[in-house]
Amino acid sequence: MYLQGNLQAVFDALYHMGVIDPVLEMDWGQALDEMTDHADDFFQVMVVANNYQDDVQELMANLKKFDQQTLSYLAMEVAREYADYHSRETLH
Repeated sequence: MYLQGNLQAVFDALYHMGVIDPVLEMDWGQALDEMTDHADDFFQVMVVANNYQDDVQELMANLKKFDQQTLSYLAMEVAREYADYHSRETLH
């Protein structure tokens, strides 16, 4: 599953919730390896991110239902998709 639509809204929600800074300091390799053990939670947080990104306040309210680890996985996915998007833009 991929994030669709407004990545900036998802980033903004995560930033305001205090998720981004700790993720920047994490060992992403280890975290991404552990993510496979939490695939159901990751899928659920992706659904929320895709469904509520038109309203950052509502998105944040729904994201608060998830634990910090799951929100960290979402933040890493936002970063990966941003990087993928920018690499495609650079090639064109």
